[in-house]
Amino acid sequence: MPTRRTDPLTLEVVELIGTVVARYHDEYEEAAAQHALTGAQARVLGLLSLEPTPMRKIAEKLKCEPSNVTGIIDRLESRGLAERRPDPADRRVKVAAPTEEGRDVARRLRESLHFAREPLGELTEAERTLLRDLLRRMLGTA
Repeated sequence: MPTRRTDPLTLEVVELIGTVVARYHDEYEEAAAQHALTGAQARVLGLLSLEPTPMRKIAEKLKCEPSNVTGIIDRLESRGLAERRPDPADRRVKVAAPTEEGRDVARRLRESLHFAREPLGELTEAERTLLRDLLRRMLGTA
């Protein structure tokens, strides 16, 4: 009898999750390229559009070195899409924030990502809620 990790249903679910992730990343890279951004730059800009964020926290979210984030922010700044400002809570800390143009580019990027949005739109609200809750449970954030 197969173990829970190797039963056919589990293997199929793992394969489907991998396919969804790969397709999402491919579409994200294509959308970023349409705005002359790398995928990493687009992800950082997307995070910044939610709220100004210390660069160390960006590195934690992206699971990369803070020096990588510094380079990404430098390139976004040179394009007028982001800026560094003092953190109002601790002026010793710098936060990265989108400019108005950066917020606009982040919005257009989000709107151009059809792969994730369109199939989810075909699910009912109850199905999307169940999927969200199951994903949170898998990630240990339920």
